[in-house]
Amino acid sequence: MAKKMVFFDIDGTLYNEEKKLPKSAKEAIEQLKEQGHEVAIATGRSPFNIGHIRGELGIDNYVTFNGQYVVINGKVVYKNPLNPSALEALTAQSVKNQHPIVYLDHEDMKGNVENHVLLEEAISSLSVSGKVAYDPTYHINREIYQSFLIFKEEEKVDYKADFEQLDFIRWHDYAVDVLPAGGSKAKGIQVAMEYLGLDHDNVYAFGDGLNDIEMLQFVKHSVAMGNAHETAKNAAKYVTKHVNEDGIAYGLEMVGLLK
Repeated sequence: MAKKMVFFDIDGTLYNEEKKLPKSAKEAIEQLKEQGHEVAIATGRSPFNIGHIRGELGIDNYVTFNGQYVVINGKVVYKNPLNPSALEALTAQSVKNQHPIVYLDHEDMKGNVENHVLLEEAISSLSVSGKVAYDPTYHINREIYQSFLIFKEEEKVDYKADFEQLDFIRWHDYAVDVLPAGGSKAKGIQVAMEYLGLDHDNVYAFGDGLNDIEMLQFVKHSVAMGNAHETAKNAAKYVTKHVNEDGIAYGLEMVGLLK
């Protein structure tokens, strides 16, 4: 079998609701690597928030910030920061709307509010230790690859209408990611493919969320988890079992990478 590269989302795909990696998923990925295939992460998380799972699975290839920061074999091969002027304008609007904003670069994240209940609840859903430190000027003269706004979904605020240079993707009842317009995991994977000289026949991807849709549409062998959002399922070529029902192992068998 030709060497393949398989991209995995983290939350809801590798990790279950308790932010645990099922034993069957770990064993399946170890089998993939034993067979000579490459394994990569494709996540909305930042590089500094994936260290544990990278260590557990021995992964040196990752697409982070929903495609804005790509590392292959430990080397940064692509960076796509937010437009500084657009981010400054967004900050002003978010302050006017009383919506906290958090700025993320490849090393840290800082916010423009302190001790905000909704912000803390959104962050805790990622099982990230500690609070978001306060620094309302963190985005100034710094490459920010992703930001996120804190506001409830029922507020139905349409930031996109005022900020065409940015894309907005909700990942929590209280949180919305902010990306450069057109940025996605699909773009990050495309960069990785070009860098490694891979064609579509040898690339696979697993995901479950709204931020996985472009990836699942772009990758030829795409698999949505059984627990995936319905839109993600519709975007994928295959649908496997729930993450808690050995969904990763089952999906890899489904696409013929494991027996």
